[in-house]
Amino acid sequence: MQRSAGSRRRRRHNSRPFLGGAMAVIAAGALTVTGLVSTAQAADVNNARNAGFESGLANWSCSAGSGAAVSTPVRSGTSALKATPAGQDHAKCTQTVAVKPNSTYALSSWVQGGYAYLGVTGSGTTDVSAWTPGSTSWTKLSTSFKTGANTTSVTVYTHGWYGQSAYFADDVEVTGPDGGGGGDGPGPVIPAAPADLAAGATTTSSVALSWNAVPGATGYKVYRDGVQATTSTGTSATVTGLASDTAYQFSVSATNAAGESVRSAAVSARTAKPGTGGPGPAVPKHAVTGYWQNFNNGAAVQKLTDVPADYDIIAVSFADATPTPGAVTFKLDSAGLGGYTDAQFRADIKTKQTQGKNVIISIGGELGTVRVDNDASATAFANSVYALMQDYGFNGVDIDLENGLNATYMTKALRQLSAKAGSGLVITMAPQTIDMQSTSGEYFKTALNVKDILTVVNMQYYNSGSMLGCDGKVYSQGSVDFLTALACIQLEGGLDPSQVGIGVPASTRGAGSGYVAPSVVNAALDCLTKGTNCGSFKPSKTYPSLRGAMTWSTNWDATAGNAWSKAVGPHVRSLP
Repeated sequence: MQRSAGSRRRRRHNSRPFLGGAMAVIAAGALTVTGLVSTAQAADVNNARNAGFESGLANWSCSAGSGAAVSTPVRSGTSALKATPAGQDHAKCTQTVAVKPNSTYALSSWVQGGYAYLGVTGSGTTDVSAWTPGSTSWTKLSTSFKTGANTTSVTVYTHGWYGQSAYFADDVEVTGPDGGGGGDGPGPVIPAAPADLAAGATTTSSVALSWNAVPGATGYKVYRDGVQATTSTGTSATVTGLASDTAYQFSVSATNAAGESVRSAAVSARTAKPGTGGPGPAVPKHAVTGYWQNFNNGAAVQKLTDVPADYDIIAVSFADATPTPGAVTFKLDSAGLGGYTDAQFRADIKTKQTQGKNVIISIGGELGTVRVDNDASATAFANSVYALMQDYGFNGVDIDLENGLNATYMTKALRQLSAKAGSGLVITMAPQTIDMQSTSGEYFKTALNVKDILTVVNMQYYNSGSMLGCDGKVYSQGSVDFLTALACIQLEGGLDPSQVGIGVPASTRGAGSGYVAPSVVNAALDCLTKGTNCGSFKPSKTYPSLRGAMTWSTNWDATAGNAWSKAVGPHVRSLP
């Protein structure tokens, strides 16, 4: 799913540019950066202190407690910086670096994850910066600057961007003449005790915990009733293997090379009773799915109760990744949603369910970084999603991982979740068009692997350009033929018609390209289910049990006066 580009570049899942355009922008940025870089002299030194974060955050200061030293991923050594934007804070981490006047310095850092910026201020001449829109592997940002006649120190910074995922940084270099303050700086000291330990989602056998980052910490130890239960390199952990309906006390300490802090104040939490949370109303034979935005990107801000009754499945977008690979969490953006409280959100989930609707949690989105690629992360995914289901009452999960999916381990994760949640679990998917062109693709394989427990695949028929239909011909997005000929691939590739839905933007602002009028969606539904209103492509048979349609998003629909749901909702309900 996309988040819309808004003011101050707050890109929270909207229009995905064509690949060629994105590459052109990146290439242009790379040329600009390259032109700034100068070759350091042999006698130059790295003037940054604790440049590899081996001493935690010593010598660094991160806004709003957004930074932490982590042990994975790292580019070199044993630590790297992880900084997480939140709300209006873009996770800026700074260091004051001693330099010499009238000197040229090469500035660089290796980054990974979400949007990442590297720059310098206070140079006395022209301040510079470099950035990358995100990378799944370590990428080097490089630039250079010249100090003024009276400049003896500069401020080097990294930061992410509003609403984006966490970024990682390692091996910062400010290479040039020795300013007299470079090097790795002092060794670490024992960190302070973590503050604000809080218990979150619970299941019958687990409790999720979170706490504030501690400067200089490289890890944390979590204690259950005074005995160490697990460790974490981030500021959250889930303690598993607990008895149901049982109260426990938890505390956490911070660690680094110098030792372990005293433990935090303890918090109490009780595990869930058996049989709470999970599946709810049955999904209708023909259903409409809508994504509800837990953020404000210019679309209409909604409470769940504002979502029209034409939507049968409401996918809450999105769960967030945690430091534990595969695990996810969720926090309502109350401030961004005009003061919508967590208590009201939970109550509204129940209200929608009493109206016969299913409310599920969506994982991923355009910039989502959740990765399930081994047994441990598969288990973490299943446990954490089930914990959210029990905590909030979600009826299931939507898989919208647009940055890679491993069929083997996502299959394991979904089967583990199904075993916990039982029958009635709603599982939806929202692959991109490229993900469903062949049954050999990871997304398509996952869908077929879990066909017995899968509810619907709502492929995104937008932001993709031209694609092959099931007849081997190329079709351009934005037409009824594009919808029907690509749906045919799924229908003939092994999915049951009841597991196929048509996913489209609710308005022209909901995506970068591929919007079609609701009348085109309805024509495609008629063509596939009844063989009428087809374009040049007509399937060899009809699929009367086709599930229905999906849109991104209920918010963009509301912005356009709910024109999409008013037209498509009744039409879906009228299908054979």
